[in-house]
Amino acid sequence: MRDNEQKNRNHGLDTNQNYQQITGTCHKLDSYNWLKDIPEVVKTKNIIEVRFKNTRKDFFRNVNELRLKTGDIVAVEASPGHDIGIVALTGELAYYQMIKNNGTKDTEELKKVYRKAKPADLEKWEEAISLEKSTMLKSRKIADSLKLEMKIGDVEYQGDNTKAIFYYIADGRVDFRELIKILADEFKVRIEMRQIGARQETGRIGGTGPCGRELCCSSWMSNFISVTTNSARHQELSLNPQKLSGQCGKLKCCLNYELDSYLDAKKDFPDTSIPLETEEGTAYHQKTDIFKRLMWYSFDKENTVNLSVISVDRVIDIQEKNKMGQKVQFLEDKTKLANTFEEFKSNDGEESLDRFNNSSKSGRRRSKRKKIKRRSGNEK
Repeated sequence: MRDNEQKNRNHGLDTNQNYQQITGTCHKLDSYNWLKDIPEVVKTKNIIEVRFKNTRKDFFRNVNELRLKTGDIVAVEASPGHDIGIVALTGELAYYQMIKNNGTKDTEELKKVYRKAKPADLEKWEEAISLEKSTMLKSRKIADSLKLEMKIGDVEYQGDNTKAIFYYIADGRVDFRELIKILADEFKVRIEMRQIGARQETGRIGGTGPCGRELCCSSWMSNFISVTTNSARHQELSLNPQKLSGQCGKLKCCLNYELDSYLDAKKDFPDTSIPLETEEGTAYHQKTDIFKRLMWYSFDKENTVNLSVISVDRVIDIQEKNKMGQKVQFLEDKTKLANTFEEFKSNDGEESLDRFNNSSKSGRRRSKRKKIKRRSGNEK
């Protein structure tokens, strides 16, 4: 029972509501149609966005001018035959989404929406969905027997049960011609092999990130930009692979989200590789607080001990004086950095873990006193 419910969730279905759309953001790569309240007279675009299993989506032309809304199950043109999917977006917003994702305004090349799915279509579609897990497990065994260096991560049957897409991961090129012959002979369908990366596979599977939210690659991200360790260096993050890696094993995509803000804030920062010469000795850079514009320096190059904090402007001033052969007397400008480290003080007592214990104890004492008074009154 749970396996069937999971299959339906992958395809965006709710078995308890007769295959109607789950409201909210329950689907992978879900989009909110903020133009849905516009009257239909104003809508001029006949573009429909249809979602299939997991993160696969495509755009189609509503040539028959069907009255479609988000959540309707439709039969669309495929190669060969037809496929079954769920309407994700309609109208003007679907057109803009197509331009954003595909980068084209040409709607003539789009495939067609045939009709709303009939009961016979739904039965065949449900039958195809039930075959996917067993097909994936068998195909993995066949690939292992052929000693192919690939991992088949998912299988998706076409709605009319005439074609199956096998999603696989491989480090290099794989000669799977023999594998296709065996799969076609085993499952009696047309076989399509589609290579995906580790990030795409994680997006298809889904999950929750360390931030507590749904994975970005599963909820909204469709284009994957390369992430390097330079993104972590610019943000002064420790290069810990366990903390910087996502569930896909690659660097987290969110390392790029705030990168531009950090680069913009560091435009006028001095070169940290240049030591500062003072009368007390040579100071070496240890760390930086970018948005507070503070830098920590130590007179010990190897160990971070006896750190001194100075502002970015002070570092620039010291470096300019060092270029002219001058040494400053003190590293810090104590007149300007007197209130640099003001500790946060909570007036609500939130730092105490047992802050509620006193109130509960006092409440219990009051109740006990009332009971004693009542007893004494009754005795009298």
